[in-house]
Amino acid sequence: MAKTLFSMDETTVVVTGAGRGLGRAIALGLAGQGANVVLGGRTQEKLDAVAAEAAERGGSVLPLSFDANKEASVEAMVSRAAEWKGGLDGMVVNHGVALHTKAEDTTNEEFRSVVETNLISCFVCARTAGRQFLRQGSPGSIVLISSNGSMVAFDGLVAYGASKGGVDQLNRQLASEWASRDIRVNVVAPGYMNSFMQGTEGKYGDAAFRDQIASKIPMSRWGEPKELVGAVTYFLSGASSYTTGQYLAVDGGYAIV
Repeated sequence: MAKTLFSMDETTVVVTGAGRGLGRAIALGLAGQGANVVLGGRTQEKLDAVAAEAAERGGSVLPLSFDANKEASVEAMVSRAAEWKGGLDGMVVNHGVALHTKAEDTTNEEFRSVVETNLISCFVCARTAGRQFLRQGSPGSIVLISSNGSMVAFDGLVAYGASKGGVDQLNRQLASEWASRDIRVNVVAPGYMNSFMQGTEGKYGDAAFRDQIASKIPMSRWGEPKELVGAVTYFLSGASSYTTGQYLAVDGGYAIV
């Protein structure tokens, strides 16, 4: 039977940051659509819990702990992922951290740490996946999870916003360089979601803050992590076969007002 336009059947995809939050939702969503999903993250226990949840839904997943800030660890994880089902088809680079600090109070060390995790390790993951696709001689799709904070400014997020702006330009650079070799790269940019990234738990859990933000979102609510699955699926599937270097905000319209 021929694949449908958005089919993920028998597609092997790595999702980083899959142990919690947005990565967990993306991984479970892809597994539920028939993809073979490699769960990448720092904590094996959390990955195992997501794997068990996926298995209950009939999904095929492989939990692999790794350190996104260590090149050798990224390479080992991608190599194992490719061995699992005989090749790699896609990668979702989702992991990241935030830092809520005024610009004048942000230290060099804090800024560097955020950029290291959100931008440099993103590049290493994307580059490693790209190298794998080139070794295989087969098409591949990479989805970088950025943020609408790369396009609009938020108080106290200077390091985060700068790092995600870098992710957006990384997307365009990689897409341009790899397009002729059948490797596509695109960005999905979440807005305020009902999932707390490391470094945001206290602020985003405050009810008054949440109500204030919701009043500024045209759709008048925070997003659900599962609402990212459709956008990610589009970029990974054959439905976007002629699409690369693009930015898609999933933010309830926040960035347009």
